Amino acid sequence: MRSIGVLSGWSRRRWLVVGLTLALVVVAAVVVWRVVGGEDRTRFAEAVALAPASTARFSWTDWAGVRDELDADLSASSSTQDIEDFLLEAFDRDLAPVSALEESAPAIHADLGFSPATIDWELFAQGEDGAVVIIGLPEDFDVERVRNRLRGVGFEEPDDADGVWRGGADLLQGLSGPVTPELAAIQIDEDAGLLLGSDDPDFLAARAGDARGDREDGISDVVDAAGEALSASAYTGDYTCAELSMTTSPDPADQTRAAELIEEAGGIHPVAGYAIAARPDGDIRVTLAFENEDQARADADSRSQLAAGPALGQGGAFADSFTVARASARGRVVTLDLAPEPDAFVLSNFNHGPVLFATC
Repeated sequence: MRSIGVLSGWSRRRWLVVGLTLALVVVAAVVVWRVVGGEDRTRFAEAVALAPASTARFSWTDWAGVRDELDADLSASSSTQDIEDFLLEAFDRDLAPVSALEESAPAIHADLGFSPATIDWELFAQGEDGAVVIIGLPEDFDVERVRNRLRGVGFEEPDDADGVWRGGADLLQGLSGPVTPELAAIQIDEDAGLLLGSDDPDFLAARAGDARGDREDGISDVVDAAGEALSASAYTGDYTCAELSMTTSPDPADQTRAAELIEEAGGIHPVAGYAIAARPDGDIRVTLAFENEDQARADADSRSQLAAGPALGQGGAFADSFTVARASARGRVVTLDLAPEPDAFVLSNFNHGPVLFATC
C-alpha cells in the first residue's frame, strides 16, 4: 500500500444496524451511484460513499469526463499507442494527476481488459487499514471479457462470481508492462457495475461491510461542495493537518513566514476536511470544512487572503498559478474558486503539501 503518512485521532460516527438490515444498507450503498448519482449528489460523492470508512485520502478521476473533455475516441480495441497518446494529453491538461491507474493503463488495457479508455470513473481510497481502487463501469461494459483475461494471465478464480480474484505481485510483474500493486487482487461486482482492486485480498473481501455510506462529516461536506469534478483529491482533517500543513515544510524560514502571514490574515481554524477539484469549466475549486459556521465565515476571509499571497513551500506566489475568482462560506464550508493561469498545473501542485491556504 502506498504510504499516506501518520494518521491519528480518528473520530467516527457509528451507525447501528441489525441483522439483514446491514446487508441491505451495503447493497444500497453499492448501487446508489447508478440509481441516483445525477439527482441528489455528484458521481464523485456517490463514489466516496463506497470507500471504506477508514479512508483518509480520496483520489478521484472521471475517465468518461476526461475522454469527453479531450474528444478522445477510445474503445476496448484501441491500441496501446492510442492509450499512451490519450494519457499524455490528459497529463498536459492536468486532468488525471491523482489516478492510481494512469501508469498501468497500457498494460492493463492489453492484458486485463479494462483501462482509462473504457472505464467510467476511478476512486483510489487510502487509509490506515488498507487501500482500494474502486472503478465504475459503463452499463454496456463487457465484464466477461475481463474475467477471461484474468483467467488467461493466471489469476486464481473465486468460487463466487463477486468473490476476489487473487493474483499477487509476482503475477503482475509478468504482465506486458508495469502495473500498480493495487490490482494484485481484483473483485468484480457486475450487478453494481463495479470493479475493485487492492494489494490486500483480505482487505478487499471485507471492504463492502465497512463502507462510509451516507455518513456526514468533513469529507462529505467538502466533496459535496466540490460539485462535478473531472479529477479531485479529498482528505480528512487529520490527514490535511499532518500532510498538507506548513508544518511539513523542511524550511524553518518558510514556517516562520507562514505564521506571520496567518497572523496578518486574522488567524485560521483547523480544517475538518479539504478537497481540491478540477471542474469541467476549467476552474479549480478548493473546499474546506470547519467545526462550525462561525469558523467558516472567519476563514473565508483569511484563507482567500492566504491564497492570494506567497506560495510558501511551493515556490513563487500563488498568483503565478491562479487568481482567486470567488471566496464564500456556506454553512461550515469555505469554497475558493480558482481561475488557473495558462499551462499552470494547479491540481498537481496543490493536492500535496505544504500548502499555505490548507494549513492548520
